[in-house]
Amino acid sequence: MNQRNASFDNRLRPTQFSDFLGQQKVRDRLMLAVEAAKGRGEQLDHVLLSGPPGLGKTTLAYILGEAMGVHVKATSGPVIDKPADLAGLLTSLEPGDILFIDEIHRMQRTVEEYLYSAMEDFVIDIMIDQGPNARSVRLELPRFTLVGATTRSGLISAPLRSRFGLQNRLDYYNHDELASIVTRSAARLNVTIDAGGAYQVAARSRGTPRIANNLLRRVRDYAQVKANNHITGEVADQALALLEIDPQGLDEMDIRILEAITVKFNGGPVGLGTIAVAVGEEPDTVEEVYEPYLIQEGYLDRTPKGRVALPKAYERLGLDPLGRQGELF
Repeated sequence: MNQRNASFDNRLRPTQFSDFLGQQKVRDRLMLAVEAAKGRGEQLDHVLLSGPPGLGKTTLAYILGEAMGVHVKATSGPVIDKPADLAGLLTSLEPGDILFIDEIHRMQRTVEEYLYSAMEDFVIDIMIDQGPNARSVRLELPRFTLVGATTRSGLISAPLRSRFGLQNRLDYYNHDELASIVTRSAARLNVTIDAGGAYQVAARSRGTPRIANNLLRRVRDYAQVKANNHITGEVADQALALLEIDPQGLDEMDIRILEAITVKFNGGPVGLGTIAVAVGEEPDTVEEVYEPYLIQEGYLDRTPKGRVALPKAYERLGLDPLGRQGELF
């Protein structure tokens, strides 16, 4: 993310629980944990936040810091390359501070093992030198809170997962929640939007606030030039049509994936790697970015033999689902 986009996201990012819309159960559990920890005068227990990208995991980490009145130091799993990097981060914390590790499942396993004692006993043992001169140095750490975020919770090892006292999964948002988020963001961007405009943006946002805010940014540009900076349902529909995002939230790549499976491969089953080659995209991107929404909305299914197009995919493309050897599947 470039600096300009990061500034845009930070401008719209809620800073307290009362401004964070959606994820009601997760929010209630975290608010209760914060109140209990502050009442005891202790640091917050370690928190694991999982779920698809763009749902608010990073935002919640900073909200927890604000609610506890502590600093948040952020990093990501791939950046922590060796134990010394982790030791530097941990020893720089103040008592009660939050260390936020994004994509924690991508951390090196040798580094991860050093976290175990840090999370449980607030100490870390570092090996100095090698061979006959090697020796272990124990570093005492301030009592801190680790907040881990992951989009692939299944890749987190059992020993690490068990050390998180608070484990929460974020789910996709419904249209009403996203419409409220769009309305709030529009106010912060000093652009007027009516209920119809907010709903048009929300309906195309794939259940994800990050996508909703990005689409709002593009619709705002269109409204500024074409509609006197006022977003109505019609203006939003025209702006999103220009971006080739249909009323169901499918974009150009979604359509290419559906067309590849239904037309090129006769509805499947077809492997992920073959689909990726057919649409000119990386397999990980297809699996992590595009597939979850297509599966959630009933366009695709994953089977042991590969991906299969469902009748809804044929309907969206204007094709006959019986065209696959005369059978529904």
